[in-house]
Amino acid sequence: MAPHDLRRPFKRRPISDQQKRRDLSLLRQSQHRSDAQQRARNLASSVISLQSPSSPDVDPETLSEPMPDVDTAGHESEASSFSIRQASSLRGPEARKWFASQLMLPEWMIDVPENLSRDWYVLARPAGKRCFVVSTDGVTVSRLRNGSVLHHFPSALPGGARKKGVSGPAQSYSILDCIFHEADQTYYVIDMVCWRGYSLYECTAEFRFFWLQSKLDETGACDPPSFYHKFRFSVVPFYNCDQSGLHSAYTGSLPYVKDGLLFYNKHAHYHTGNTPLVLIWKDERCSQYVIDTDNNGQVPSQQHIVLELQDDGKIVTSDDPPVVVNCLNADFVKQSGLSPGSLVRFAIGDGGLNCVDGKFEKADLQYISVSNRARAFADSYSKIMFQYMARHSPLKVEDLASMISQENQQDKLPEVEMSD
Repeated sequence: MAPHDLRRPFKRRPISDQQKRRDLSLLRQSQHRSDAQQRARNLASSVISLQSPSSPDVDPETLSEPMPDVDTAGHESEASSFSIRQASSLRGPEARKWFASQLMLPEWMIDVPENLSRDWYVLARPAGKRCFVVSTDGVTVSRLRNGSVLHHFPSALPGGARKKGVSGPAQSYSILDCIFHEADQTYYVIDMVCWRGYSLYECTAEFRFFWLQSKLDETGACDPPSFYHKFRFSVVPFYNCDQSGLHSAYTGSLPYVKDGLLFYNKHAHYHTGNTPLVLIWKDERCSQYVIDTDNNGQVPSQQHIVLELQDDGKIVTSDDPPVVVNCLNADFVKQSGLSPGSLVRFAIGDGGLNCVDGKFEKADLQYISVSNRARAFADSYSKIMFQYMARHSPLKVEDLASMISQENQQDKLPEVEMSD
């Protein structure tokens, strides 16, 4: 990727809907404080102790692909008020929804963020299974976003293995946000939620990433597997999102298969659920999974989307608040055997989509069927739009490089004093 050749003066863009959500998220986190320690303790207990929810029809997409489609009402408040006793009673889609909502899930990048080179990190996302890893009291457990246990194993993480002569605080636990990469049997760590009982929920990404790099290597968790350390851990390299950093993440050689780029706002706290302060972007060079495929692994001729049916017949996304895409008449709902809460699959017809300020003004939808019952969520607005753009007018890596170049040019402009 060559540096972008900028031939026009910097011009300020209109503020996009996604940028408005980013600004609002930063404002909310500065105004809201939660019991982060209790939230971390609840999550650690649930990962270690809860039985795996039964999931006979697990959709492979929910295991290997990032699905930023979670209803995130309340963010931290919901996670802290929901008890472990309540979580243990959940089964099937509800259990998958609860566990998935404990992760911080990226929106899909549908515009280039402001101050990309100054306020954002970029990293190459490993292909694999997103999961939490918790170590405590001589045990290490990883759980997928559907709540099922991936591995139960000894590790070099704090409290992660029972060793003679080695002990620690009884209530100490660590929580890592990871992607398990099957090919080399490695847990690639993309974030740190808690370390030795200290919650990092309300720490900035800048601080969490610093701790992740400095603390993980001290434990020996990055060493090759051994009797007391079954799987190797590795920190995913992250870069300042300037021209050099973007180039390294996009083209650099890595020990894992890439599945797109992740962008983290440096000031973002660890928000449970969907957040515009973390973004995912893909193209054919850095991911095998740019456009969604069907159950046979083939790209359908029309884009397919999954929406949720509400009581009044509106079909909506999983966003908070949900975005209304269209409305089904009562006769069609009855004839199709649909009911409120149903997840319904549609194809987007030749009429396409038209959105203004984050709202659908037109959507040519063709009914296909009820979605796979293993699925817990509708698609998010950003996912629908990213997939639509990928088919018609994709956001390219050159667009990201161009924004960085424009910001650099703006920084070099001399300040002009205005006189009366």
